[in-house]
Amino acid sequence: MAGKNLVPKPAAGNTALRTLAIIHFILARQLKRDVPYNFTMMKIVGALLAAVLCSAADFPAAVEGDFIIRDFKFHSGESLAELKLHYYTIGNPSATNAILVMHGTGGTGKGFSSAGFGGELFGEGQPLDAAKFFIIMPDAIGHGKSSKPSDGMHAHFPRYCYHDMVTADYRLLTEHLGVKHLRLVMGTSMGAMHTWVWGEMYPDFMNALMPLASAPVEIAGRNRLLRDMIMHAITSDPEYQHGDYDHPVHGLQAAQYGLTMMTSSPLQMHKQYPTREKADEGFEKLMQTAMEKDANDMLYQFASSSDYNPEPDLEKIKARLIAVNSADDEVNPPELGILERTIQRVKNGRYVLIPTGPDTRGHGTHSVAKLWKQYVVELLSN
Repeated sequence: MAGKNLVPKPAAGNTALRTLAIIHFILARQLKRDVPYNFTMMKIVGALLAAVLCSAADFPAAVEGDFIIRDFKFHSGESLAELKLHYYTIGNPSATNAILVMHGTGGTGKGFSSAGFGGELFGEGQPLDAAKFFIIMPDAIGHGKSSKPSDGMHAHFPRYCYHDMVTADYRLLTEHLGVKHLRLVMGTSMGAMHTWVWGEMYPDFMNALMPLASAPVEIAGRNRLLRDMIMHAITSDPEYQHGDYDHPVHGLQAAQYGLTMMTSSPLQMHKQYPTREKADEGFEKLMQTAMEKDANDMLYQFASSSDYNPEPDLEKIKARLIAVNSADDEVNPPELGILERTIQRVKNGRYVLIPTGPDTRGHGTHSVAKLWKQYVVELLSN
């Protein structure tokens, strides 16, 4: 097996550098005008300096790397001569003090470096302090910089499923990163579903599991209809040409309609688009963003969930598990009562439902770490 590490990107201090530039400008103006500082000016400069210190010391920059798996066999019976897995790590390598964090459909491991996620978890004294833990954030098969249809094979890329994605991540950890045991496996949305699969496929490999925004059952009902709509919007577009298109496929815009409405929060969208004009502008930007995606990549990403169903094997899960969902999640609506029923079959499992509030984001609450990070602490405390 081959792998390579890339040069780390600069630390999370770009915001800090911009803030320093502003402070420099203020000081220069004051000196040039020879105007004494007043109390208000001192408070402004003090606040800006505090912002610099906080931004610069958030958490270490992620290190990027690639791992090549030779002759990878998929559940479909297909194989790939070289499967590339891209990944991000934060913290010092450790065989037994590692944390695995997995992204949602269409996402990447890089996304966890956001202020709302990594800024709440990875800093000094925070639940996943990078000085104490080795944090691993892979790009799943079909996503980010890992092997995917848009790399060149298009619709001839092997059909992958969640078990393939989990198997590949396991090999990344054990064969390339030297991990022998995980303190915690956690994930958001698709990554949350992968978390359930991890608990069943490798029940002795982790101490704890934390799926965020998911259900441990086959995808049916409105959730499956949404995925069917997304896939049909792409494949029914004549521009798709059976996956051999040479320009952006407009079916991506139709695919985005339902995805946006199902995964968003009415309250947050109303805050973001408080007027008709703002909402219209937001729609135009949304359609532009949709056209920047690759149709095959998106099709494969949603198709990969088709055979997901951890329910029959829930008793295999040994690790402590806290499943966290939010009451305003339309993808996993609490009124279905799925978690209340299924969590009873997880020996060391517990279900937490976050009430709808001013900070919840619908399905996207999975990335608002301040709302659920206390459960990370709980899982790591035992």
